Amino acid sequence: MDMRRIIAVLAEEAEQQIQDQVWELAPSERDLALETEAGLRDAVGSPDVQEALPEITRLEHLRETLAVLAISLARTHGHLAWFLSGALNALEPVLRWRALPANRGGTFGTVLPGPEDYTEAEDAVRHLQDVLAHIGRIKY
Repeated sequence: MDMRRIIAVLAEEAEQQIQDQVWELAPSERDLALETEAGLRDAVGSPDVQEALPEITRLEHLRETLAVLAISLARTHGHLAWFLSGALNALEPVLRWRALPANRGGTFGTVLPGPEDYTEAEDAVRHLQDVLAHIGRIKY
């Protein structure tokens, strides 16, 4: 399953839990969701902006999204933490990517992603941005 699909499944589950009132959002969760969304949006912009960047910069931006998610995860518990953990897990392949060629020696198991890999990851992050913005706007 690709990153976009995993994020879509997470979004569907979150929506269902919120709708069924299994996940009752606290104000602090809504605030953190909006803060996380803003951090992700700062890291990964629109497709036309991202695709014009060198691959090394695109990778830096994707790694920054992992940092934003990890910091947010460290600041919460329960349903939002589980959701953020799932998002981090979905984007985990980014951790094995490298943008530089291996001139000599090993690469510690890293791989060179293709342009479509960057696009997939960035699309997944944008979907995640939208989901977090939606979570942050939910009022009871």
